[in-house]
Amino acid sequence: MNLRDSTTRCAVVTAMCAALALPTTHQATAASARTTAGPLGAPLGRLGPLTDLVIERIRVGDDVAAAKFGTGAPIEDPVREGQVLDQVRAQAGAAGLDPEAAVAFFRDQITASKITQRGLFARWTAHPGEAPATRPDLGPIRARLDRLTRALLDELKDTERWRAEPVGCAAGLALAGASGAALEHLDVLHRRALRTATRSVCH
Repeated sequence: MNLRDSTTRCAVVTAMCAALALPTTHQATAASARTTAGPLGAPLGRLGPLTDLVIERIRVGDDVAAAKFGTGAPIEDPVREGQVLDQVRAQAGAAGLDPEAAVAFFRDQITASKITQRGLFARWTAHPGEAPATRPDLGPIRARLDRLTRALLDELKDTERWRAEPVGCAAGLALAGASGAALEHLDVLHRRALRTATRSVCH
């Protein structure tokens, strides 16, 4: 076992110890929506699959940044954001979710993505050698985000009752967030985005 995997396992064990009293269930994987898997599996606990999808969406923000960097395209895109939130509102209502709660959650996803994009723009401007060598097409990226929207709404529905338990949800979110950040080796920027993206998970 190398040092990186050892450090990761220690971080995961620490997160587990913080929530030993928390009951867990078998986690349905989010493999159909994910394109990469963490080295040791998915985030832990009942909110693990939801957190897994949130982290993937944050990672997609890296691709959005790469597509925009150096083109003059703004990070803010109010028209696209409005379309996404309108889509979420309609799909949430059809799924039996509170549309406004779902919109609040996805507004946090959009904010988290912009945090990532701004951070990467600043990093690449300061260190041009770290800037992406290729520019991905926004079309497939947006199609991927649309798939993630559906998957995230499914997880919000599946965890709706449990997320309404304030203490259990807070502990489960802490477990999933800590283990997910460790498994995915998130840096400070992406951990900040994760905190923003999950701040309205618990009712």
